[in-house]
Amino acid sequence: MIRTYEPGDRVQARLEISTGRVLRSRDAGVDVMGDGAIVPFRGGVRRQPLARESGQGPFEAVEAALRG
Repeated sequence: MIRTYEPGDRVQARLEISTGRVLRSRDAGVDVMGDGAIVPFRGGVRRQPLARESGQGPFEAVEAALRG
């Protein structure tokens, strides 16, 4: 009944950006995990981790998701 979560499984902070459209908005952002890892994601309600290309940082991945 009671679960224990590791620091890497807990979200300490979240930054989410939305294009603001009512029907076809694009949402993306980053989660800062308890172990300090930054995980970029796409989606508002159903978040999906973004795959980063080589040399691409988490914020560049979010920018690419919002543009395309």
